[in-house]
Amino acid sequence: MYLFKAFRRICGGGALYLAAAASVAGAQAEAPPDIDAQGRPGKIALSAFAQGLELGGARLSETGKRLAIAENVNGSQMVRVYDADTLQLLKVIDGGKTGDFNWFAWAGDDRVLLSVMRETDNANYWARMARLLVFDIRNDSLSYVGLERASIDGDTVIHIDPAGDHVLLSYRNQARFEAEVWRLPLDGSGSANAERIVDNEGDIRSWVADSAGVVRLGLGRSRRGSLIVVYRASANEDFRRVTKIDRHDRDAMEAWDVFGLTEGSDLGYSFEELEDGRSVVREFDFRTGEQGEIAYEHSDWSIQRILTDHTGVPGGMVITDDRPRHIWFDPKIAALQDELAQALGGREVRIIANAHNRRMLVLQTGADDPGALYVFTPAEQRLAFFANLRPDIDFRLLSAGTAHDIPTRDGKSMRSYLTLPRGRGKSNLPLVVMPHGGPYGVRDTLEYDDWVQLLANRGYAVLQPNFRGSGGFGAAFEKAGDGEIGRRMQDDLDDATNWAVAQGYADPARVCMAGGSYGGYAAMWAVIRNPEIYRCAVSWAGVADWDAIMAYDKDTLTRRYYKETWKPKLLGNDNSFDFSDVSPMAQIGRLSRPLLIAHGRFDERVPYSQHYRLVEKAGRLGVELETLVLDEMHSPGYADNHEKLLDAMVSFLKRHNPPD
Repeated sequence: MYLFKAFRRICGGGALYLAAAASVAGAQAEAPPDIDAQGRPGKIALSAFAQGLELGGARLSETGKRLAIAENVNGSQMVRVYDADTLQLLKVIDGGKTGDFNWFAWAGDDRVLLSVMRETDNANYWARMARLLVFDIRNDSLSYVGLERASIDGDTVIHIDPAGDHVLLSYRNQARFEAEVWRLPLDGSGSANAERIVDNEGDIRSWVADSAGVVRLGLGRSRRGSLIVVYRASANEDFRRVTKIDRHDRDAMEAWDVFGLTEGSDLGYSFEELEDGRSVVREFDFRTGEQGEIAYEHSDWSIQRILTDHTGVPGGMVITDDRPRHIWFDPKIAALQDELAQALGGREVRIIANAHNRRMLVLQTGADDPGALYVFTPAEQRLAFFANLRPDIDFRLLSAGTAHDIPTRDGKSMRSYLTLPRGRGKSNLPLVVMPHGGPYGVRDTLEYDDWVQLLANRGYAVLQPNFRGSGGFGAAFEKAGDGEIGRRMQDDLDDATNWAVAQGYADPARVCMAGGSYGGYAAMWAVIRNPEIYRCAVSWAGVADWDAIMAYDKDTLTRRYYKETWKPKLLGNDNSFDFSDVSPMAQIGRLSRPLLIAHGRFDERVPYSQHYRLVEKAGRLGVELETLVLDEMHSPGYADNHEKLLDAMVSFLKRHNPPD
């Protein structure tokens, strides 16, 4: 198969609204990268790392006629709609504030669904409610999709009509959480023509429709927490109870995390974790609730997601080794993905959307490449450049990362990633250890990261350890983090640092830690607990007081999740563990190293009170802190604010851990 060689815009002028298809014949000559005689790249502007596009969220319409992508523009979420053939901008949909925007999806070729958060106007109580909107491209109109008496979860879409005429929404009764299903038109008529197609069935809280839009499966809870499942084979049958599972039988409950309910079949799939920690996909009989043979597995890694076609039939799987990979079951699609990679210079690519093989979206990424999105039209063998993830970054100036298995002091192994600055050798470098957020079930990969590449560009080596509790390395490794916040999880970070020093990569006198969310906590705790190892630290949105965050989470998380999942994770098997022993709030008087703490004033995950209380206590104790407060949520949503954060971090590190 021959593909037109695709032109990749190097940098500059790559704003999404200017993107267009091009070929080598029409491309301008590429300018040489800014690299000096020692091999050191020129400094990339901070602003280049602070703004860009989220290309992985691009979506094709039903037939591939159009594509849409969400873009954060100074705190407002815009959904841009393009002609997928010409790549011309057609519409810009204002999705409201970024913090209030959940997701978007296509309904046919002419309508876009948007899920947004709204506040109640009820004088008796306050709540944030999910609401569904539809934008009609043909008449440029935005309207509400739902009932006037909709409950808090007003965006639970269980089926979208391929033609874009209607959606099926599952609504839960606010009093008892019993769900019913409504068919709602997308023509802007609101609830006037809504039709209830499934009444609530006692304790059923959620419904599942098959690929044809027939509601066939219901899951609920008894008053004592048991899982109740009802099922029917077709719309002509009544629902019957398949099983009732005691709430303590977690394995049996998890087996009902099912998918792949297709028209005319009682067979689907469910995930199962094997003894070696890998997640596999088994066949599943909805009539009996029994799992069958293993249908899909990877020999070394867990299956994270199954990629299905428009009928719900599995077409591929997503696994993550050192980076996410799409593995296709159809050898023709697998071969096509390989050929697309070759056409793009042999770099990693993933087909992230496929509209009936008429048109595909192809994402090119790498640890040293922010990535670019292409539109492929198979019938014409045409691969067209659409946009760069970071338009103002020349990827030729970035640094490639390497993977390492780092041993812990108690015999475990951490898959970790080391990125070295270019043109500065491989030894005695200033090091920034950068733990990920989460912390549980989350992991770092060899994917592009703004902070990593910015610091490498400024002359730092960056180490990203996947400490115990991280996801993707089996249940035992994740569970090993239970109850170990500030203790063995922190030991792992120290072990990774000591490894980098022992290998000769890092200068032991020039090591700092930086991170966000849980990584921000770990950075604060590092310079308090181990000032002999860490010279300084940078924290964004870090937890300062674990007792306070537990009280906050108890009020904001669901009761069941907090009690059965989150609290046991934090405490492990030691209910008597005193979090003040590992909380910066209680231990701030010990601080003897420079520390920058930054926080968003409107953070709802780690509340701003964590920040100002720590600053206030440090002031009373005469402990110096460098601080930054931004009008932001948990993650920076405004490009100018993100740039301020990056500037503060780089300036702080330059003063307290100079790279030269």
